This record gives sequence, structure tokens and C-alpha cells, in this order.
Amino acid sequence: APDPATDIQLALVRHTARGADGPRGSLFVNPGGPGASGVDFVKASVDYAVSRDLQDAYDVIGWDPRGVGASTAVDCVDDAQLDSFLYGETEAPPGTPAHDEELVQASKSFAESCAARSGPLLQFIDTQSTVHDLDMLRALVGDERLNYLGYSYGTSIGAQYAQDFAGHVGRMVLDGATDPSASSFDVVLAQTTGFRTSFESYMAACLAGQGCPFRGSVDEGEKTVATLLGRLDQSPLRASDGRELDGQVMRSAIDSALYSEQQWPALTTAFTEALRGESGTTFALADSYFGRKPDGTYSGNFYEALVAIQCIDYPVERDPAVLVREAAEIRAAAGELADDDTSRDGEPDPLCGNWPYPARDAPAPVSAEGAAPVVVVGTTGDPATPYSWAEALAGQLSSGVLLTYEGEGHIAYDERDPCIVSAVDGYLLGGDPPAAGTTCG
Repeated sequence: APDPATDIQLALVRHTARGADGPRGSLFVNPGGPGASGVDFVKASVDYAVSRDLQDAYDVIGWDPRGVGASTAVDCVDDAQLDSFLYGETEAPPGTPAHDEELVQASKSFAESCAARSGPLLQFIDTQSTVHDLDMLRALVGDERLNYLGYSYGTSIGAQYAQDFAGHVGRMVLDGATDPSASSFDVVLAQTTGFRTSFESYMAACLAGQGCPFRGSVDEGEKTVATLLGRLDQSPLRASDGRELDGQVMRSAIDSALYSEQQWPALTTAFTEALRGESGTTFALADSYFGRKPDGTYSGNFYEALVAIQCIDYPVERDPAVLVREAAEIRAAAGELADDDTSRDGEPDPLCGNWPYPARDAPAPVSAEGAAPVVVVGTTGDPATPYSWAEALAGQLSSGVLLTYEGEGHIAYDERDPCIVSAVDGYLLGGDPPAAGTTCG
């Protein structure tokens, strides 16, 4: 029998191939996060995950990586505690010593609670370990080679798999690529730049359209938002359920909306409401970002797993001089929307800096010598996985092939652009990767 102290159970689901010819094997899919459930992805969103043609040809398999969802899962806090951590952990306004103290204490107690409720599992949910699980699952379903479609952080799993098991790589597509060589600072800096660029695209579209609450230039619109964020930090809006809408929650809502151009109208509504003291749409956007359902429960353990996996994958910078320099770079990249609270600039990340276990891995480039072609898809306007990362990953992989989508939003294949779909499906179904440098959109 499995021993809960030392054994990990993995949940997976198979969407059986629908074609008359029977399956040509399995296609593993992962939606990213880290912390997102591959089981839910296939159960609830298989048409979003893969095209109908792929569903006909392959058994589509979703799994919850170790630490996530229905597998042996990280557990840190209950839903009410997560609410208070994400929405109103601090009473004092940012920039005050009292605020910094509250932030550190809340982060420490979150980390301690993760250790107490998750046990030794926390040490072993790094991406490297997940990759070894994936190779075991590949063997269990009877495939000699892994066919794989990974999104966002799912590209980290795919790239590391190719590095560790190059000879087992079948047809692999990585969409919304991460750069395996990027440090946690590199990641934050690139995402800050990416979200700022996307926000400027959003603001330009808002100003050119109907019902925009802003006036003037993109720059003036950004200044209005910056003023709003500052006001919310000083005096948050209260939701009917008692949660606080401060600048941080508004930032989460903005980031959430920038993942997809289809959410831009909702962001305009959120701003319109917030400028007159209402919070409904802002909370709806922030809630979708954190996996919070309208009834106040959270789907799966997305946020807890996200934090726990990142804290074990990335070493923590603790040199105050380096941290001050990095904070200044991030602030410069954020422009008008920068958080102007400099009081913690020399301090390590409050969560990972207080984590019970040190990182097991460190970022490093991958080459995957001898692997079959790996198609890397990048979107030029992607805020969360900037296009430069797709270029970097395709360049690092000895068999990398870059496929470019010129457009907005995070990841390309789900937008069902016919050019992208034919390139991706053409490889996964026919075995011929797109020509290097193919551009769609």
C-alpha cells in the first residue's frame, strides 16, 4: 500500500482518440501555472487545449504534476485564510514600516503553514522531479516517445524533459515559452516589461474606442491609473463580502485582463467602476487570476502550488546591494505603473525568502542534443511569457524551431489562428515541423 509519508500519487485523465483508425499514441498536455491542473484542463476544456483534429488522432492525456490538484498536493491554508492573505493581509498603507512588518509576518506564517500542512512533499515538487514523473507516465501509457503540447510553465516542463530525456522526445510543441536560463529576477523584469507594453496597447485601444473612462494620450491614461492605484493603497474599497480592493488587487486584475485581448473590455469596465468607487468587475478579474470562485472557494490549490514550486525551482537572492539594484531596474521597467514603495528594496522575496526549504535547482540553458524537432511558439505581444523567451528557448534547443504569432495576449495556439493551428497540427499529426522562422498573424 502507498505510504502517505513517502509516496506521491499522480492523477491523470485520458480523453480517448475519436478517430476510426484508433489512436496513433498519446498526446500529453499541460496548461502551466505552475499549479494549474492538467486533469481539469482535459476534462473541462479539451476543445481549448487541443484542436478537434488532434482529438481524433490522439489519446489526449492531462495529468496533475506532483504538488498540484488531485495529485499529492501542496496544502498551505484554508480558503478563508487565503482570502485574507491575497485580499487585505495588511492594514497599514504601503510605504510604512507597519505595512512592511505585516507583509513579512503574513508571508512567514503562510510559509510555516505550508510546511506544517504539506510535510516533506514541499522539498520534492521541483520541475526536475516532475519531468521524471512525466517520463514514467509516458512509459505507463505504452509510448516509446513522448508527444507533448505544453503551454506557459508547461513549456518549462517540456524543455527540461527534452534536456533530461532527449532520446524519448517525440513530437513536442511548446507555446508561450519560458527561458530556462532566466533567474527569478530576469523573469520578473521581463514580465514587468511585457505587461507594461501590453498595458500601453490596451490603453491605446481603450482611448480609441467607446466608453473609455480615460482621456488624452496613452501617457495621460497611465498617469490616471497610477493615481487610482495610489488612492486605493491609501484607502481601499470594501467589497460586500468584506474583502479589500487595494492597489495590489487592482494590479492583479490588470494583469489578469492582459492575458487575453478578449478581456480588455472587462478591464475598461473595472476601471470605470473603480473610478466611481465600485469594485465588482475588478474583483471578478482578480478572482479569475487566483482561481477563486464566486462562492469564495478556490478551485484546486493553484496559488499554493505556484508559490511552492517557484520557491523550490529558483534560488533566492539575499545580497541587499544586488536587491536594491534589481528593484530599481524593475521600477524603471514598470514606468508610470511602478510601485513607488521603496522601503523593502534591499529585502529578499518575503515568501521564498522565508521558505522552509532551499531551492533544489537553479536556472540553466537547455540544449537537448539529439532530440527530435521541438517547435517553440512565441507571441509578439505576450505579457506573461515575452517573445524574447521563445527566441531564447528556440535558440538554446539544438533542434528548436521558432514559430511566431504576431498578436496580443498570452499563448497563440488557443486563439485558433488558422496559420498557427496548421503549423502546430501539421507537426503533431504529420511529423513535419514548420519552416524555421515561420510567422503568422
